[in-house]
Parts: sequence; C-alpha cells; structure tokens
Amino acid sequence: MKIRKIRKMVAGLSAMTMVFALTACGGGSGSSSASSSSPQPTATPAAVSATPGPVTDELKPEAGASLVIWESKEARPYLEEIMKEFTAKYDVKVKIEELGAGDQIGKLTTDGPAGVAADVVMLPHDQLGKAVSAGLVLPNDVYGEVTTKENSEVAVKAASFGGKLYGYPKSVETYALIYNKDLVKTPPKTFDEVTAFAKTYNDPKNNKYAFMWEAGNFYFNYLFLATTGGYVFGNNGTDKNDIGLNNDGAVKGAQFYGSLAKDLLPMKSGDATYDIKKGLFTAGTLAMDINGPWTIGDYKKSGVNFGVAPIPSIDGKPSVSFSGVKAWYVNAFSKYPNAARLFARFASTKEAQMQDFKLTGALPSNKEAAQDPIIKNDELVTGFLQQFEHSYPMPAIPEMGSVWEPMAAAMSDIWNNGKDAKAALDNAVQQIKDATAKK
Repeated sequence: MKIRKIRKMVAGLSAMTMVFALTACGGGSGSSSASSSSPQPTATPAAVSATPGPVTDELKPEAGASLVIWESKEARPYLEEIMKEFTAKYDVKVKIEELGAGDQIGKLTTDGPAGVAADVVMLPHDQLGKAVSAGLVLPNDVYGEVTTKENSEVAVKAASFGGKLYGYPKSVETYALIYNKDLVKTPPKTFDEVTAFAKTYNDPKNNKYAFMWEAGNFYFNYLFLATTGGYVFGNNGTDKNDIGLNNDGAVKGAQFYGSLAKDLLPMKSGDATYDIKKGLFTAGTLAMDINGPWTIGDYKKSGVNFGVAPIPSIDGKPSVSFSGVKAWYVNAFSKYPNAARLFARFASTKEAQMQDFKLTGALPSNKEAAQDPIIKNDELVTGFLQQFEHSYPMPAIPEMGSVWEPMAAAMSDIWNNGKDAKAALDNAVQQIKDATAKK
C-alpha cells in the first residue's frame, strides 16, 4: 500500500518542540469484515454516551466479539504484536486488512453504512472533519479523559472536531530529508546545493539519482508552494473561501518545481513513487530521499548508513512541509463498539506507541513516550523534529478532500507537460472552488 498523506499540525508542533518535546515539559469475522458474506445495508451507528467520561474498568468486549482493523502494510510489524497482546488479554480475535491511511475515508464512507467496514480505522487528522460530518466515527467517549491527559495538546486537538474528541492519537509526523551518509557526507542546506550535486551524480541508465520525492503526490509537493508563500485555506486552514494555492507565492514555487524536472529529477512525476524510491535508496543508488518516519524501519533493515535532516531551503527560505497526526477511530457502524473502543485505547497507550516507534519508527504523540531517552537521544528523530519546526498542519475541514486530485493533476501538468504554472494552478483552484461550493 502506498503511503499517502498523512498531514499536519505545525504551528503548535514547533512551539511545543513537537510531540517529543511537545508540551513536555504530526479481516476477522463479524459483520464489519470486508469479506462478510452478509452485508447489512441498513446498519445503524452504535449508541454512544452523551459526554466523555473517565477510564472505566467496567467496559467489557461484547460476547463473541471479533474485530477487523484497517492499517497500512508499513504498520504491520507493530500492529501484529499489539493484536497478539490484545487477544491474550481480552480473548477477542483481531484481523488486519491492509489499507493505506489516506485511502480509508473513501472506503469507510461506503462500507461503514453497509456494515462491512473495519471496526477500527486509522485516519490522518485532515480527514476527521469529513468522517464526523458523515457520521462515520464514534466519539472517544469512554477514554477521552485519559487520552487528553496522556497525549500532547497538539495531538488531542488534531483528533478532535467541533470541540469533541473522536480519536485515540497514535503518532505525529512530517517528512524530511533522508540521506545516504556514504554518498552525502554533509546534508545540503539549499536546493541549489542539491541541484549542483545532481549534475555530478545523476546517471539514470544506472539508476543513480541524487534526490527524489513522490513528485506526483501533492502531500509532498506542497512544500514547493508553501515555502514561497502559498497556502491551502486561510484562517489557519479553516476558511474554505480563502484558497491560496494560486497566489503569487504559489505560482513562484510551482515554477521552481517545474524547473527541477530538467535540473534535478529527469523522470515522469508518476514514476517517482514510494516503492521506486525505497528500492533505489535501499540499493544504495539514491543519495537523498524526501520521506517520513514511516519508512525508517525498512531503511534500518536495509543496512544503509543514513541520516535525517531538514529539507533544503528554497530561495533562502526554510522549506515548509505538511505535518499531521494519525489516530485510531471507532467505526460508528461497528457491531462490537465496546471491543473496538478497547482496541483503540490498547493500541494507543504509551507502551503501544513505544513499540510502534521501535518497530516502524513512528513518532509518538504520548507525552511520556516523547521524553523517553530512547527517543530523545535518537539522531533520526532529531532530524524530523527540526523539520517539524517549519511544518504546517494539514487543514482538517471536509473541503480538504477536494484539494488533492486537482492539485496533483496541476502539478503533474507542470512537471510532465511544461504547462504554465499560473494557468495550471488557476485551473486547479477553480475545480476546488466548484467542488467545495457543493458541500
């Protein structure tokens, strides 16, 4: 599965030194199985209590409960361990169905009401508004108090919508520069340095590339527009009528982005995929990669000697990345809401987040976990934290869902076809306006 956007909580992230220093001190059976032979098209949301309450020892899983969890393949090492422990404690069988976090909201929209979706899903925070507006997820009504106490304020706010907590925060993230130390002794500070290095290193015939990112994915391409003054929605991402993706700063950044197709990465944007980059980097032929903490586990296993640093600057300005918070959410149509709540809580505790960090590199949202020496003294974590200081939280309003495809198409036209940057962005923004006007 392809990792997609997983996206932002910046303003506060940097102020709080990101979660680590943050507020210290981004399958089974049952009707919810996608393989169920008897979908329930008239499924109704499970009942919930009116207000969040404290943790209670009285919550028990329903008799005969079994759960289906949606998560990406990259998270499987951590999730399989959590599942074993959860089943041993509660005698509830759990099955994983691999589905990228960015793809879950669409599937939940159709499969949730039909009674065939997962009981517990993993959503990036920018999709919460859409999920809540459609009545797809239950509030964190039993473990709300302890969740709020244990996790960073930024993470809790990201997992909330309309003043109500819905999620069980698990990790925070942004992307940064991951570089092969055997090929790049000192990480570049500017894109000019990157381009200069590419002229001496690029050799496409032998799969040698100086620098790559998912050039067809707006989650990563946002950095080019934002660094030079573009933005998605105004008023801290809440004003759908104020779109800054085609202002002068955004156009300047898109023009710079387009120039890199020739000067830095000579390939079609659609060919610079997560899997391609991963293969090249682990093979030792890609010198620098823009990626997130979700890839650290695999990169460590490959044996490549690598480090993490902030993304090189553009036109003298620190590069601005998207940042986000991932959290577990309970499907409002789950047949086993109590068991699902128990799992969401169990899989988001300090212990679970530490295990996630050790096995996959995910950065914890739990405040105590963030202060653990294993994390605080990690060189790779430091690199991501430095980039967090210049990241921006993805908007969480439902209209954000209308941004991805038009912007991906616009950037693709600029990269692959040499389309005028302003014309491409103007067209994309008009599509976004048309889509959001219908909401």
